[in-house]
Amino acid sequence: MRPRPSWPVRLAVVLAAAVSLITLTGPSPANATVYNSCTMARCADARSADAIWAGKGYPTQSGWYSWPDGRYNYTGGRFYNREGQLPSGATYYEYDVYSRSRGAARDAYRIVVNRSTGVTWFSPNHYTDFYRL
Repeated sequence: MRPRPSWPVRLAVVLAAAVSLITLTGPSPANATVYNSCTMARCADARSADAIWAGKGYPTQSGWYSWPDGRYNYTGGRFYNREGQLPSGATYYEYDVYSRSRGAARDAYRIVVNRSTGVTWFSPNHYTDFYRL
């Protein structure tokens, strides 16, 4: 009968597997980059969505809201800034940029609004990077 590896060997194998999985999933939000301006093409879409959400009073309740194009857009409610990438001490809410059929899957494009100052951040990649609008 072959002896089983000792617990330190088994632990090392499990830890190595976990590190491999974490590495495969890409950068974590804690490694987000924050930019002071937004000049990429989708920033115009984010600004337009921000103006529409502002017209709706930046709802704080998560859910579907009717959109000017006859479709719907979604707000996820409070954004907690747990990784501390945006300025601390603020209350943030997150809103989708692109409208779609009610109930359709969400994409990665979000705006995050500081409720106290009205400063809006655009994240084109689900909180990996933030661009100030």
